Amino acid sequence: MGYPSKTNAHNRAAVRADWIDERLREARIVVADVVHHSDHMVRLACNVLVQHGETPEEREDARILLVVLG
Repeated sequence: MGYPSKTNAHNRAAVRADWIDERLREARIVVADVVHHSDHMVRLACNVLVQHGETPEEREDARILLVVLG
């Protein structure tokens, strides 16, 4: 049982980045169609966007929507 190689660490990082990108895409879909999703799902999507949104504006908009949902 040795240390993980840099290649394995790089592969894990790439897979994690892809996973986060997919969750961001799903979160944006939920927020874009908020009327057809439960409050719980919208809050979850907003939390993802607050943590991982690409721009400060996207993160701030998600925070505002969380406040509106109360």
